[in-house]
Amino acid sequence: MFYYLLKYVVLGPLLRLFFRPVIEGAEHIPADGAAIVAGNHLSFSDHFLMPAIIKRRITFLAKAEYFTGPGVKGRLTAAFFRSAGQIPVDRSGKDAGQAAIREGLGVLGRGELLGIYPEGTRSHDGRLYKGKVGVAVMAIRAQAPVVPCAMVGTFEIQPPGKVVPRIKQVTIRFGEPLDFSRYAGLENERAAIRAVTDEIMYAILGLSGQEYVDEYAAKAKAADQSKRAGKFPKRRR
Repeated sequence: MFYYLLKYVVLGPLLRLFFRPVIEGAEHIPADGAAIVAGNHLSFSDHFLMPAIIKRRITFLAKAEYFTGPGVKGRLTAAFFRSAGQIPVDRSGKDAGQAAIREGLGVLGRGELLGIYPEGTRSHDGRLYKGKVGVAVMAIRAQAPVVPCAMVGTFEIQPPGKVVPRIKQVTIRFGEPLDFSRYAGLENERAAIRAVTDEIMYAILGLSGQEYVDEYAAKAKAADQSKRAGKFPKRRR
């Protein structure tokens, strides 16, 4: 109930007013049945803009930190994400990937629309990074089509560290559904799930026009932060 209140009464109209999103290829999203929308992830705003403009309800796997923040702000953020139907996933520990897959398969098993960012985290520099294979495992195991999606312009309106987004038009593109039924039963084969993941990322790349980096985003982000810390060491007091 609260999901649709946000979508059609509270948040959706405001997002459409301020960002005037241009929607391309929305007809590629199946009208019903299980499907995965796999997109690039450039901004915190992505969490709200895509759900606001598509007709079907979409459930994202959100990082657990959104649900465990301290203080009033943390509680409000957690309440918002829960009310919007988002599922917390703990990304720490060796079983984090399996937990995300399990939750995602639950959504698909109910014949619903699942949203996922294969990069695993927001891009820190606007480039597209190597996809994690969880999306492929879910697509193969659930036999669900994957709709590639590209958010264009959201990095410019709200790059990392910017709390209040700039008011600027964005574009959201959806590509034709990708069918991976030919890989049925191969969700445990490393070569197969890597091939499926790379095909999904290539489709996203074709829609977004970003520069591609064949490296995981989290690793690249950590390396960049370490480099900055070394270049600009903290002063001793």
